[in-house]
Amino acid sequence: MSLHPSLQNYADAWTHSVEAIAELVQPLVEGEWNRATPCPGWSVRDIVSHVIGLDCEMLGDPRPIHTLPRDLYHVQTEHQRYMEMQVDVRRHHTGPEMTSELEYTVIRRSRQIRNENRQPETKIRGLLGSEETLEFAMRRRAFDIWVHEQDLRIALAQPGNLDSPGAHIARDAMLEALPKVVAKDAGAPPNSAVVVDVHGPVEFLRTVRVNADGRGSVDGAPSLGPLVTLGLDWETYFRLACGRVSLESVRDRVKAEGDQEFAAAILRNFAITP
Repeated sequence: MSLHPSLQNYADAWTHSVEAIAELVQPLVEGEWNRATPCPGWSVRDIVSHVIGLDCEMLGDPRPIHTLPRDLYHVQTEHQRYMEMQVDVRRHHTGPEMTSELEYTVIRRSRQIRNENRQPETKIRGLLGSEETLEFAMRRRAFDIWVHEQDLRIALAQPGNLDSPGAHIARDAMLEALPKVVAKDAGAPPNSAVVVDVHGPVEFLRTVRVNADGRGSVDGAPSLGPLVTLGLDWETYFRLACGRVSLESVRDRVKAEGDQEFAAAILRNFAITP
């Protein structure tokens, strides 16, 4: 047996992004590892540490035993503390140590994926001691690693792969979260609709419809009388959705038509990553 067909897209996207990351960081000199990225509080080294750490967890490696410093301003929640452990434990590693550990982890993880014969619904260990399906874990890994590839590209001024396999998985994950953003977080009125029109390397038009009970759903059919229409480019969309930019810094790249107060509420609640 080999990898289940429904997992192949996630495996391909992970491979594409992790190989791009390895290529990006291979030539870096020591100082470049400390460059800030759009991911709050994390440097280039920290992003690569996170990639290594989470793939080691997918491999079943034990988590490091490590005490976090108390002065990490960007670590506020239990989820952030969990993520920071794999990062902080590598903060004093040199560039060559980072690239060699990344290479070794990619080799191990690629072998695991090649030999993966479990069903998509198989339960595995998740974050914070939770249990989740293999399919959910692989999908999240593909989404996460593509976003972090983009973090590195921005930090290193090496744009690219905005329409790669990972970009399309990221799009689907962000669209899945959009009904909650509109209906619950922004408080859309019952029986209303919001249209999101995105252009650029990844293009789509989606309508979030809020029913009489205040529940949201998303589809690809246009709405005749939306309460709000948001038009923006793909890069601005995913950077807002992933909490990588403030609304103020990209306001000129977002066109909002209709109820301006409600449009502002949607955009204030646009970030979906913890």
